[in-house]
Amino acid sequence: MTTNQSQPRKLQGLVTSDKMTKTVVVSVTRMKKHPKYKKFFKVTAKFKAHNPDNAYHTGDKVIIQETRPMSKEKRWLVISKL
Repeated sequence: MTTNQSQPRKLQGLVTSDKMTKTVVVSVTRMKKHPKYKKFFKVTAKFKAHNPDNAYHTGDKVIIQETRPMSKEKRWLVISKL
């Protein structure tokens, strides 16, 4: 038997807020290509990530991993600092 479970997504971003307890907001920036004009532009998405021991602070570059829902908006876990 083979399992078709995929690996959880991992993203690299910058911590923009650490004001919440055990939670950080991570901004992930990527380059997107315009379909008509073929020009690249930046798109930024914000994710709330679980920070269990409050080890990460504003300005840190981190890697986050997709996980089970921990609250209404929190579905990511901070794995490590770059």
